[in-house]
Amino acid sequence: MSQAIRKPTALDLASLLFLTFIWSSAFLAIKVAVPQTGPIWLATIRVLIGFVVLLPWMLYRGIILPKGMRNWSLLIFFSLINVTLPFLLISWAELTISAGITSLLLGSGPLLALVLAHFTTQDDKISWPKLLGIAFGFTGVALVVGGQALDDVGDTALLSLLAVLAASFCYALSGALVRKITDIPPTRLATLVLGLCSIQLLALAFHEGLPDFTRIDDKGWFSLIFLGLLPTGVATILRYRLINTIGASFFSLGLNLIPVFGIILGAIVLSETVPLEVWGALALIVTGLFVSRIPTKGKATQERKAGQAGL
Repeated sequence: MSQAIRKPTALDLASLLFLTFIWSSAFLAIKVAVPQTGPIWLATIRVLIGFVVLLPWMLYRGIILPKGMRNWSLLIFFSLINVTLPFLLISWAELTISAGITSLLLGSGPLLALVLAHFTTQDDKISWPKLLGIAFGFTGVALVVGGQALDDVGDTALLSLLAVLAASFCYALSGALVRKITDIPPTRLATLVLGLCSIQLLALAFHEGLPDFTRIDDKGWFSLIFLGLLPTGVATILRYRLINTIGASFFSLGLNLIPVFGIILGAIVLSETVPLEVWGALALIVTGLFVSRIPTKGKATQERKAGQAGL
């Protein structure tokens, strides 16, 4: 049973900003490493490192496995759409599109999650603020996927843009499914998921064949280690700690900053060009995310219960 949430402290806010920054910087690390490793081996190495980081905690707390074939099937499917498939899609997409645009499109994921939650839950229906937020957000996505913004990144990038949107859909769908996995504590669930994903990705990676590891330079290795250690490993622990202490609703507000940090870091660190349309899309998506969080009458109690339930 989850502990009661409390008012966020200064340390909680600092932790949330740190976590958002880690996730935003992951897109830069992918952009650096994926040309040297390929998308399959990048995802494989990242997940393996993350699993090794979390494994001692699961061993310390005790391994809890799903009960019954139905729960195992649900967990395997969840691991595919929560980690394996989106990691592969994002890594492949960043072979041709920028880290900034990748983070922008993934930043629309919470809006897509609102739509899925309306049809898959009984306590998280679409309200007028959510509907307005969705309209803002998907208008921003349309600016990136179509029109002049697409011309700026090149016509061949269309499939990559769609791949990122598909990854965003995977995250939204897995977010709706995770509430159905109730018999495994969150951090041990994350460790078990990374373990299953390691098996899935290793099978795919060895089928593809070993890459030329001598081609990976120091920046590439640093990016791989960073991806596995922080965005995949440590960030998972920090994520569940924050959800259990300050609630999922408040935690989700911090995720609104991911596209902001992602675009700014891409421009500063990787010297990525940010077209005017992308800045406009960023403003629309962030506005949509905040508008969608405006509580309506009678929803405050429901949001508090959802926050206490966590993920």
